Amino acid sequence: MSSGEQQPLPPQPRPLIKPKFTEKQATELVRRIFGLEVSQLRPLPSYDDQNFHVAAASFPGKGESPEDFVLKIINAEDSQNSDLVEVQTQIMMFLNGEGFPAPMPHLTQDGKVMSLETVDTGFCTQKFMVRLLSYLPGKTVATLPVTPPVLYDIGQMAAKLDKTLAEKFQHPLIKSLHRGEFIWNLSNVPLLKKYLYALGKSEYLDAVKQASITGTSTTTTF
Repeated sequence: MSSGEQQPLPPQPRPLIKPKFTEKQATELVRRIFGLEVSQLRPLPSYDDQNFHVAAASFPGKGESPEDFVLKIINAEDSQNSDLVEVQTQIMMFLNGEGFPAPMPHLTQDGKVMSLETVDTGFCTQKFMVRLLSYLPGKTVATLPVTPPVLYDIGQMAAKLDKTLAEKFQHPLIKSLHRGEFIWNLSNVPLLKKYLYALGKSEYLDAVKQASITGTSTTTTF
């Protein structure tokens, strides 16, 4: 960019949509919504949502053993789109049935896969969709060395998953997945241009800039 070229203004900040539950509040959600007692709970990394690793206590006399879960509290924006969350949940259940390592929802006490919770934040009232998913032990990609075998395995899994969904999965609300301005969809790579300012003088700036210019709309992601 030449010195005489005007820098684009940063986009306006988004409204606060990420949940801000404390560990005590999260524990109470698990108890009240899903009827489970929590022995341990800790935060997990997240972007717009809020995630907790939950170790449920045993239930003597009820035939239930200790189990690990992920409490997922959906951001306020996506929580308004119940169709989207419903389809995402059905996709996880479908993939699990097809043999993929996908988490399964733990039903609420009234037999549902999710619960919409209203929270008074002190500044406004917000609604958050809450799910409790089975915990999948393992290592995250971020902790693995970037080697050809690892990249091959990831690509192979992604291809199998995409093929299985395209050929077998059907749902009347499937169109809810196609969000025009969703920046995590590879079709929308050009939308990233307005966020280039966040990289500052990063060594990756030119590469990201080129990718955002040459990105095409030929890829569809769920």
